[in-house]
Amino acid sequence: MTPISQDVAQLIDGRRLRGDASRRVVLESAADLASVEGLDGLSIGRLAAAARVSKSNVATLFGSKERLQLATIDAAVQRFRETVLIPARVEPRGIRRIVALLDAWIAYSRDRVFPGGCFFAAVAADLDAKPGPVHDAVARAYDDWDSYVTVAVGYAIDQGELVPETDAAQLAFEFMALLDASNTRSVMTGSKEPYGLARRALVSRLIAAGADPAVVRPLAEVDDGA
Repeated sequence: MTPISQDVAQLIDGRRLRGDASRRVVLESAADLASVEGLDGLSIGRLAAAARVSKSNVATLFGSKERLQLATIDAAVQRFRETVLIPARVEPRGIRRIVALLDAWIAYSRDRVFPGGCFFAAVAADLDAKPGPVHDAVARAYDDWDSYVTVAVGYAIDQGELVPETDAAQLAFEFMALLDASNTRSVMTGSKEPYGLARRALVSRLIAAGADPAVVRPLAEVDDGA
């Protein structure tokens, strides 16, 4: 077999890089659009118009609506990871990381990292009763986030920062409920007040579970309207 020439290899690499860049641009637009209109409304034609690219380009990149939806979910998961999970890891495992996670999640919703607020809350609304690969991908994202917070609570319990009787899964569920409620109310009303209400409720729950008030109270002192 004749080896591929250097010029041909460079041409192939250049096309691949351009294709990857085009894919990223399209998926950024897809995630933003889906956070407002849901994944069901995410068609190749609708996305092509929003991203200002040709329908043939989108079709070449993804092939089908389902593949586009699944790739959009993956892109949203990565954006969430970069916005919420990675920044919180500067804090040590335990109560300080929990506070950092909760604060980062509120900022993620408040600052409209996705135009429609939390991407996953937005797309779950039209998928929760529709089985299939797209539904399953969103469900996995929810489960992964819930498991991450549950594990973080578990570390705090093991380190003696929360009382031993604390149910990690129950506390994580309560956190999720408060965060989701603040996102939904803020997106619906356009007000940032729900984030302050959620912050105070989160701090109260943490203190009731034995957290050091000096560590967790700063979470409630953030001015989300600033």
